[in-house]
Amino acid sequence: MELRQIIYFIEVAKREHVTRAAENLHVAQSAISRQIALLESELGTPLFEREGRNVKLTHMGKVFLEHAERIVIEMDKAKERVEEFLNPEKGVIHLGFSSSLSVHTFTRVFTQFREEHPNLHFQLLQGTKKYLMQKIEKGDIDIAFIAPVVTDHPIVKGDTFFTEKLLLLLPENHYLCSEPIVRIGQLAGERFVTFRSDSSIRRTIDKACNQAGFEPIIAFEGEDMDTIKGLVSAGLGIGILPELAFSYNLPKDVRTVEIEDPAFIRSVGVITPKKRELAPSEKLLYGFLKSFYDRLYRFQL
Repeated sequence: MELRQIIYFIEVAKREHVTRAAENLHVAQSAISRQIALLESELGTPLFEREGRNVKLTHMGKVFLEHAERIVIEMDKAKERVEEFLNPEKGVIHLGFSSSLSVHTFTRVFTQFREEHPNLHFQLLQGTKKYLMQKIEKGDIDIAFIAPVVTDHPIVKGDTFFTEKLLLLLPENHYLCSEPIVRIGQLAGERFVTFRSDSSIRRTIDKACNQAGFEPIIAFEGEDMDTIKGLVSAGLGIGILPELAFSYNLPKDVRTVEIEDPAFIRSVGVITPKKRELAPSEKLLYGFLKSFYDRLYRFQL
């Protein structure tokens, strides 16, 4: 089995057409057909069903595709690792970022890092904590910024850099604005403008409300923090957001109030794979992040 056979197979599977795959790869159609035939012969099973000029994956073809894509990913990562070991100051760092975090608040971190390592660049991948953990497990990324930080997990290890509060966001004319601190039970009957159900913040809200004896009324659910701020400002409901999200784009006609519940304090940090070593460029970033937040924490003390 050759790597080019796997690459040809993936391209045909993606386009479901041998001719289009050949055009995209800039090789002869006959070459692709021959290599796929050799691959099928070696595996002892057909990978495609022919439907006129188009092709469709067989059941075993779908199984093989899943593993074939992993092989190509690992080969690309292997090439990147070799290049980085030759020069760790060049390349792209693939960094996962939890959708419950604000990229805006971390621009200072990334700006300082780029000043020290100007030839390294970031490619950010945003999603839920579960999604990012799956990406690490598959080998697509090796480092992700998340909250809360995962502990005691078989696949990833976590390192907490700091903690932050989740604060209540209210329209300025809301009766709870005069309270210095609120209990979660006081929010029964309120309409929540919040994240989707797979978000860690949403799960915290749902669990806290259930423990207080009520189901939260969801007026809106989404992924964008600025949208939540705007809808609270418009009077659609109340929101709960991390305190760092209030450092930018905060409407003038909203107020923040603390929540009296330890569940609304969360850890923020990174997760990395337990069974894979970070690339040299990723180690540079990891060390920088740890040092940056250590200094920031000592300064605050």
